[in-house]
Amino acid sequence: MIKFEHVSKTYPNGVKGLQDINLEIQDGEFIGIIGMSGAGKSTLIRTINRLNDITEGQLTVDGVEISGLKGKSLRQYRRKVGMIFQSYNLVPRISVIKNVLSSLVPDMPIMRVMFGLFSKEDKIKALEALDRVSMLDKAFVRTDQLSGGQQQRVSLARTLAQNPSVLLADEPVAALDPVTAHEVMDDFKRINEELGQTVLINIHHVDLALEYSKRIIGIRSGKIVYDGPVSGITKDILDLIYSKDGADK
Repeated sequence: MIKFEHVSKTYPNGVKGLQDINLEIQDGEFIGIIGMSGAGKSTLIRTINRLNDITEGQLTVDGVEISGLKGKSLRQYRRKVGMIFQSYNLVPRISVIKNVLSSLVPDMPIMRVMFGLFSKEDKIKALEALDRVSMLDKAFVRTDQLSGGQQQRVSLARTLAQNPSVLLADEPVAALDPVTAHEVMDDFKRINEELGQTVLINIHHVDLALEYSKRIIGIRSGKIVYDGPVSGITKDILDLIYSKDGADK
């Protein structure tokens, strides 16, 4: 379980990214996080993997207060929290499978990764991850030859290969056309249902959030203004969530 208790985040310039967040996320949930640009959506999910450190309150994951994690303990914790970005963050000039394999050895020198010095078990794990996102046939294709949707699927496979218990996605379909966006969201839904992994998606497309999520968190100006089932979303609630810009970095 992920638990926020009176969590706030203030940036060095004084901007308040989050204000007194109280939130519990149960294992296996599929949550869509919606709000205007700058409302605090990215800040919220990035506190979970410590890309953003909180400035007040307590954030615990499975009973562990993560603000105190350092060094090896922090690296081990981050292995359990996968992150998918809008920009894919892939190495374009190497093959798809090498990109996926790179997630298995975060402490290995890049040259060993480039020369493919991986065990048979690692390669099988990478191929299985690619198969889960229907990209097995592209395993030995150079990543820069893929479409945007295919690259996002490779990014997802790379994250799956590290066997995380939580998947964080920061605008994963923002750069994709509507058809491809649905295909990628289908992957997230299937992974959530088949593997039981917790999924938190920061998403601009409200229609996609309502279609795929089981729970919606609406953020405005760094504060949670809605937290509940999709069925509870009304026009008035959407007006509340989208009525004012917030502060996010």
